[in-house]
Amino acid sequence: MNPALVLCYHAVSPTWDCELSVAPDALERQIDHLLRRGWRATTFTDAVLGPRDRRALAVTFDDAFASVATYAAPVLRQFGIRATVFAPTSFLDGEGILSWDGIDRWQRTAQAAELRAMSWDQLGALAESGWEIGSHTHSHPHLTQLGDGAVREELEVSRERLAARLGRRCESIAYPYGDVNARVEELARKSGYRAAAALPGSFSQLNALRYARVGIYPVDGAARFWLKVARAAHRLGLSRSSVL
Repeated sequence: MNPALVLCYHAVSPTWDCELSVAPDALERQIDHLLRRGWRATTFTDAVLGPRDRRALAVTFDDAFASVATYAAPVLRQFGIRATVFAPTSFLDGEGILSWDGIDRWQRTAQAAELRAMSWDQLGALAESGWEIGSHTHSHPHLTQLGDGAVREELEVSRERLAARLGRRCESIAYPYGDVNARVEELARKSGYRAAAALPGSFSQLNALRYARVGIYPVDGAARFWLKVARAAHRLGLSRSSVL
């Protein structure tokens, strides 16, 4: 398995003052910093399972916020980057409003529109441009709190819907809340996933079905971002000095 550097973003908005949202100009600076230092960006599955490349970088976005299509995609397009979106499929129909523990508090505020999910058409356009669209389960639950049957349903329904609507296989998943254990990992493998993303954690045991990412948040100014990435690269056995 390739020891790749994988970044985890959520929303990208110039106006949402939220712990899950980074500004477009911050995203641009961060990606520019890495590319100037020799990192080569690709999709999550290709970065983790593709030919060995000690400079592989994957930019991932959890939750399929509409703001990623509106603001992040143009930023990454100018760099020629194919990124990865992990989409919770139950929120992509109808009004497309994301809703679960942790973000519900924004529903009755002036910024409630930030909770809008991408449409299937937006996801399809990103897929056509080379982005990877992975699963974020169907309804964004804590998988370790569910029985085996419910976990399989969350994993398989989302995978099947993505394949049917986008016309391509879905082989990757990001576990909601980064909540995963050995049982969930094995069920993901049996459900047909080849690569799975977790949130920040130990890099001591690289595993394609529990791959730790570097979470990037609005508190990560330039110095903090560089330090986070340098530490992650060091743990992955990559060159820390080339990050700075």
